[in-house]
Amino acid sequence: MMNDIRRICVFSGSNPGNHSDYEDAALRLGEALAVHGIDLVYGGASVGLMGRVADKVLSMGRQAIGVMPTGLFRGEIAHTGLSEFHEVKTMHERKQLMADLSDAFIRMPGGLGTYEELFEAACWSQIGIHKKPIGLLNVRGFYNPLIAMLEHTAKEGFMREENLGLLVVESDPALLVERLLRYVPVEQGKKWVELK
Repeated sequence: MMNDIRRICVFSGSNPGNHSDYEDAALRLGEALAVHGIDLVYGGASVGLMGRVADKVLSMGRQAIGVMPTGLFRGEIAHTGLSEFHEVKTMHERKQLMADLSDAFIRMPGGLGTYEELFEAACWSQIGIHKKPIGLLNVRGFYNPLIAMLEHTAKEGFMREENLGLLVVESDPALLVERLLRYVPVEQGKKWVELK
């Protein structure tokens, strides 16, 4: 059974990274979204990987919806060619609106903000706030150290091993989108406190 995914929220760096593979992956992700008739929800910038995804989605006739707090306009350089642009007051409002507008999430390589957004979405899924698929676009093995850390966290008893399945990990953008379309939510079982 295929999930009804009409919009995917993509978090990624506002920088391009040090390798052309990252930009190439951003363009291929934008293409994969458009091919599947999926619109983009993202942070609203014209620069970095996020700008490249938006440009590709728009060039292929799909919508790109940006959400940005007023204070970031100067630092992130707001994209002026978007289908919709939502101005909010805070980062909390930004993330909430992006989540509300989206049916799934994809994290490309990025910095601290991308990590924070990834973990918030994963935590919300773990505690049942949503059951939306979460993808990691693992370009150049970017997320391998993070995946190893999460496996270590489960091994040491600080998270359930089945929660590793909350993240769909792929290095190919098209395959990642296809897997999100077929994603089955992870069953959570008993909470830690119930096991004591």
